[in-house]
Amino acid sequence: MKSNKSLAIVLGVLSALFFAVTFVLNRLISVGGGHWIWSSSLRFFWMIPLLLVLVCFNKNLKPLLKVMREKPWQWLIWSTIGFGVFYAPLTFAAAYGPSWLVASTWQITIVAGMLVAPIINKKSFKKSISLQALTFSLIILLGILIMQISQAQSISTNELLLGTIPVLIAAFAYPLGNRKMMQVTNGKLNAIQRTLGMTLGSLPFWILLSIIGININELPTETQVYQTSIVAICSGVIATVLFFMATDKVQKNEKALASVEATQSAEVLFALVGEILVLKIHLPDIYSIIGIILVIVGMMLHSFKKEKSVKNSA
Repeated sequence: MKSNKSLAIVLGVLSALFFAVTFVLNRLISVGGGHWIWSSSLRFFWMIPLLLVLVCFNKNLKPLLKVMREKPWQWLIWSTIGFGVFYAPLTFAAAYGPSWLVASTWQITIVAGMLVAPIINKKSFKKSISLQALTFSLIILLGILIMQISQAQSISTNELLLGTIPVLIAAFAYPLGNRKMMQVTNGKLNAIQRTLGMTLGSLPFWILLSIIGININELPTETQVYQTSIVAICSGVIATVLFFMATDKVQKNEKALASVEATQSAEVLFALVGEILVLKIHLPDIYSIIGIILVIVGMMLHSFKKEKSVKNSA
């Protein structure tokens, strides 16, 4: 159990590195005039052929389709929530707020995962939320809040609201969809299969969104098509598969699962570095440095303390 937890955390941090590409590139696309509808839908259209190659190469397509046929509506609903209601608001927010704001607000998902756990695991309500894990997550969120203090003064109220409220919706949708699909599949599929299955399950949502984009006379730019392909590879395939591998390894342990979800706070650090290199933002001020330290401390507490708990219970 301890080795699974340690490996899961490493995988979680690696996934955060690739997920950070999403925030930086989505903002870059938005600044370049690309519409958020295509930033979101094109990513998932790109993911389908990429994932199909991987799944077919390992001869895992038939088992996936068999599992999907068993509960088609479950796949449709939870994939739409876990991928559609998660990613569309993120790209919408990127059109109105800077990537640091989107990435930092997104960290609410650390607490959101624990809050939706009792809804999913009704029979084990008391075990679903760990007060200790919640405390460590709040330390991370405090760090995120401090990082925003000086930055928030440089944007308008409209940017602040449109750059945060959609992200709050996404922050709850992602862990809800992910955890429900873990229940539905119940270990029958690997991470790549589940990623492809959820991508296919959310396809009606992306098609509908694309139709809306065409009807409002918004078409993707050539640069946007290229950049979303990079997002699809880095975030949609690599990061998502790594994160699903991490959560699959500890899906039976709510405390360990909370720790793995907390690794996603590293996205803020990676996104900050990405903004400095790509978008040429200013170096972090004292508030950002303090916030970064708190984020790192929170992540270390999640990892170290939980490992100790697991060891004692072994």
